[in-house]
Amino acid sequence: MFIPKYFQVKNMDEVVGFMEENSFATVVTTEKGKPIATHLPLQLQKEEENYFLTGHFAYGNPQWRTFEISESVLVIYQGPHAYISSSWYGHENVPTWNYQAVHVYGQATIIREEELKQDLTKLLEKYEKHRENPILWNKLSPQLLESQLKGIVGFKIKVHEIQAAYKLSQNRNEEDYQNIIKELQEENNINSQQLAEVMEKRQDNK
Repeated sequence: MFIPKYFQVKNMDEVVGFMEENSFATVVTTEKGKPIATHLPLQLQKEEENYFLTGHFAYGNPQWRTFEISESVLVIYQGPHAYISSSWYGHENVPTWNYQAVHVYGQATIIREEELKQDLTKLLEKYEKHRENPILWNKLSPQLLESQLKGIVGFKIKVHEIQAAYKLSQNRNEEDYQNIIKELQEENNINSQQLAEVMEKRQDNK
Protein backbone atom coordinates (compact mmCIF):
# COMPACT_ATOMS: atom_id res chain seq x y z
CA MET A 1 0.00 0.00 0.00
CA PHE A 2 1.37 3.43 -0.91
CA ILE A 3 1.58 5.52 2.27
CA PRO A 4 2.91 9.10 2.22
CA LYS A 5 5.04 9.85 5.31
CA TYR A 6 2.38 12.14 6.83
CA PHE A 7 -0.04 9.24 7.08
CA GLN A 8 2.13 6.31 8.20
CA VAL A 9 1.16 4.67 11.50
CA LYS A 10 3.98 2.82 13.25
CA ASN A 11 2.55 2.46 16.76
CA MET A 12 1.74 -1.27 16.88
CA ASP A 13 -0.56 -0.97 19.89
CA GLU A 14 -2.63 1.61 18.02
CA VAL A 15 -2.79 -0.57 14.90
CA VAL A 16 -3.80 -3.65 16.90
CA GLY A 17 -6.58 -1.66 18.56
CA PHE A 18 -7.80 -0.51 15.16
CA MET A 19 -7.86 -4.08 13.81
CA GLU A 20 -9.80 -5.33 16.82
CA GLU A 21 -12.31 -2.48 16.58
CA ASN A 22 -12.78 -2.91 12.81
CA SER A 23 -12.60 -6.70 12.74
CA PHE A 24 -14.87 -7.30 9.73
CA ALA A 25 -12.08 -7.55 7.17
CA THR A 26 -11.47 -8.57 3.55
CA VAL A 27 -9.33 -11.63 2.81
CA VAL A 28 -7.67 -11.53 -0.63
CA THR A 29 -5.92 -14.38 -2.46
CA THR A 30 -5.38 -15.27 -6.11
CA GLU A 31 -6.50 -18.20 -8.20
CA LYS A 32 -4.84 -18.70 -11.56
CA GLY A 33 -3.76 -15.05 -11.49
CA LYS A 34 -7.25 -13.72 -10.68
CA PRO A 35 -7.72 -11.91 -7.33
CA ILE A 36 -10.60 -13.24 -5.21
CA ALA A 37 -11.89 -11.88 -1.90
CA THR A 38 -14.20 -12.73 0.98
CA HIS A 39 -15.48 -10.43 3.72
CA LEU A 40 -15.21 -12.03 7.16
CA PRO A 41 -15.05 -11.31 10.89
CA LEU A 42 -11.52 -12.10 12.04
CA GLN A 43 -9.86 -12.41 15.42
CA LEU A 44 -6.35 -11.24 16.22
CA GLN A 45 -4.28 -13.49 18.48
CA LYS A 46 -0.75 -13.07 19.82
CA GLU A 47 1.38 -16.14 20.51
CA GLU A 48 4.75 -15.23 22.01
CA GLU A 49 6.21 -12.71 19.50
CA ASN A 50 3.93 -13.62 16.58
CA TYR A 51 0.51 -12.32 15.57
CA PHE A 52 -2.12 -14.55 13.97
CA LEU A 53 -5.48 -13.86 12.37
CA THR A 54 -8.16 -16.54 12.70
CA GLY A 55 -11.52 -17.01 11.03
CA HIS A 56 -13.60 -19.40 8.97
CA PHE A 57 -15.04 -19.76 5.47
CA ALA A 58 -18.23 -21.46 4.40
CA TYR A 59 -17.19 -24.89 3.10
CA GLY A 60 -18.82 -24.06 -0.23
CA ASN A 61 -16.60 -20.98 -0.66
CA PRO A 62 -13.73 -22.16 -2.91
CA GLN A 63 -11.35 -19.46 -1.68
CA TRP A 64 -10.12 -21.54 1.25
CA ARG A 65 -8.64 -24.00 -1.21
CA THR A 66 -6.32 -21.27 -2.57
CA PHE A 67 -4.46 -21.27 0.77
CA GLU A 68 -2.69 -24.43 -0.37
CA ILE A 69 -1.13 -22.66 -3.36
CA SER A 70 -0.81 -19.07 -2.07
CA GLU A 71 2.52 -18.04 -0.61
CA SER A 72 0.95 -14.88 0.77
CA VAL A 73 -2.51 -13.69 1.76
CA LEU A 74 -3.63 -10.05 1.98
CA VAL A 75 -6.13 -8.97 4.63
CA ILE A 76 -7.63 -5.46 4.46
CA TYR A 77 -9.14 -3.58 7.40
CA GLN A 78 -10.96 -0.29 6.90
CA GLY A 79 -12.31 2.35 9.25
CA PRO A 80 -14.54 5.38 8.60
CA HIS A 81 -13.82 7.40 5.46
CA ALA A 82 -15.23 10.54 3.86
CA TYR A 83 -14.90 13.08 1.06
CA ILE A 84 -13.03 16.24 2.08
CA SER A 85 -14.04 19.38 0.17
CA SER A 86 -11.25 21.87 -0.46
CA SER A 87 -13.81 24.61 0.21
CA TRP A 88 -13.16 23.79 3.87
CA TYR A 89 -9.57 25.10 3.64
CA GLY A 90 -8.47 28.67 4.11
CA HIS A 91 -6.64 28.60 0.76
CA GLU A 92 -7.09 27.25 -2.76
CA ASN A 93 -6.56 23.51 -3.13
CA VAL A 94 -8.18 20.37 -4.54
CA PRO A 95 -10.61 18.01 -2.77
CA THR A 96 -9.43 14.70 -1.31
CA TRP A 97 -10.64 11.70 0.69
CA ASN A 98 -9.76 10.88 4.29
CA TYR A 99 -9.65 7.29 5.55
CA GLN A 100 -8.08 4.70 7.84
CA ALA A 101 -6.81 1.43 6.38
CA VAL A 102 -4.58 -1.44 7.46
CA HIS A 103 -3.10 -4.08 5.15
CA VAL A 104 -1.86 -7.34 6.66
CA TYR A 105 0.27 -9.85 4.75
CA GLY A 106 0.79 -13.39 5.95
CA GLN A 107 0.71 -17.10 5.27
CA ALA A 108 -2.53 -19.03 5.77
CA THR A 109 -3.13 -22.58 6.90
CA ILE A 110 -6.27 -24.62 7.54
CA ILE A 111 -6.82 -25.48 11.22
CA ARG A 112 -8.12 -28.68 12.77
CA GLU A 113 -11.62 -29.01 14.21
CA GLU A 114 -10.57 -28.69 17.85
CA GLU A 115 -8.75 -25.42 17.19
CA LEU A 116 -11.72 -24.21 15.15
CA LYS A 117 -14.06 -24.93 18.09
CA GLN A 118 -11.81 -22.90 20.39
CA ASP A 119 -11.80 -20.02 17.92
CA LEU A 120 -15.59 -20.08 17.54
CA THR A 121 -15.99 -20.14 21.32
CA LYS A 122 -13.88 -16.96 21.60
CA LEU A 123 -15.78 -15.35 18.71
CA LEU A 124 -19.15 -15.91 20.40
CA GLU A 125 -17.80 -14.62 23.71
CA LYS A 126 -16.54 -11.45 22.04
CA TYR A 127 -19.84 -10.55 20.42
CA GLU A 128 -22.37 -12.15 22.79
CA LYS A 129 -21.16 -12.01 26.40
CA HIS A 130 -22.47 -8.46 26.98
CA ARG A 131 -25.98 -9.30 25.74
CA GLU A 132 -28.97 -10.02 27.95
CA ASN A 133 -29.41 -13.55 26.55
CA PRO A 134 -25.94 -14.40 25.18
CA ILE A 135 -25.61 -17.20 22.65
CA LEU A 136 -22.45 -18.93 23.86
CA TRP A 137 -20.83 -22.13 22.64
CA ASN A 138 -21.76 -24.21 25.70
CA LYS A 139 -25.40 -23.11 25.45
CA LEU A 140 -25.89 -24.51 21.95
CA SER A 141 -26.95 -28.11 21.42
CA PRO A 142 -24.29 -30.62 20.35
CA GLN A 143 -26.49 -31.63 17.41
CA LEU A 144 -26.65 -28.06 16.08
CA LEU A 145 -22.92 -27.50 16.57
CA GLU A 146 -22.01 -30.74 14.84
CA SER A 147 -24.14 -29.93 11.80
CA GLN A 148 -22.82 -26.36 11.56
CA LEU A 149 -19.18 -27.41 11.88
CA LYS A 150 -19.57 -29.57 8.79
CA GLY A 151 -20.36 -26.44 6.79
CA ILE A 152 -17.30 -24.34 7.63
CA VAL A 153 -13.51 -24.40 7.28
CA GLY A 154 -11.33 -22.70 9.90
CA PHE A 155 -8.04 -21.01 9.11
CA LYS A 156 -5.13 -19.20 10.72
CA ILE A 157 -2.93 -16.56 9.09
CA LYS A 158 0.56 -15.99 10.48
CA VAL A 159 1.22 -12.27 10.12
CA HIS A 160 4.44 -11.36 8.31
CA GLU A 161 3.90 -7.65 7.63
CA ILE A 162 1.47 -4.90 8.65
CA GLN A 163 1.05 -1.60 6.80
CA ALA A 164 -1.16 1.10 8.31
CA ALA A 165 -2.34 4.40 6.82
CA TYR A 166 -4.43 7.03 8.59
CA LYS A 167 -5.09 9.87 6.14
CA LEU A 168 -6.68 12.34 8.56
CA SER A 169 -5.57 15.77 7.33
CA GLN A 170 -2.39 15.65 9.45
CA ASN A 171 -0.72 17.79 6.78
CA ARG A 172 -3.19 20.67 7.27
CA ASN A 173 -2.73 23.64 9.57
CA GLU A 174 -4.62 23.82 12.86
CA GLU A 175 -7.33 26.16 11.57
CA ASP A 176 -8.09 23.99 8.53
CA TYR A 177 -8.00 20.82 10.64
CA GLN A 178 -10.61 22.14 13.06
CA ASN A 179 -12.79 23.39 10.22
CA ILE A 180 -12.67 19.98 8.52
CA ILE A 181 -13.90 18.37 11.74
CA LYS A 182 -16.74 20.89 12.02
CA GLU A 183 -17.82 20.40 8.40
CA LEU A 184 -17.71 16.60 8.71
CA GLN A 185 -19.88 16.75 11.83
CA GLU A 186 -22.49 18.69 9.87
CA GLU A 187 -22.59 16.22 6.97
CA ASN A 188 -25.69 14.02 6.79
CA ASN A 189 -23.55 10.91 6.58
CA ILE A 190 -22.61 8.48 9.35
CA ASN A 191 -19.14 7.84 7.88
CA SER A 192 -18.35 11.55 7.85
CA GLN A 193 -19.49 11.95 11.44
CA GLN A 194 -17.49 8.93 12.58
CA LEU A 195 -14.41 10.25 10.79
CA ALA A 196 -14.85 13.62 12.52
CA GLU A 197 -14.88 11.78 15.86
CA VAL A 198 -11.65 9.96 14.98
CA MET A 199 -9.95 13.21 13.97
CA GLU A 200 -11.14 14.94 17.14
CA LYS A 201 -9.78 12.14 19.35
CA ARG A 202 -6.41 12.22 17.62
CA GLN A 203 -6.24 15.97 18.18
CA ASP A 204 -7.03 15.50 21.89
CA ASN A 205 -4.34 12.82 22.25
CA LYS A 206 -1.52 14.98 20.81
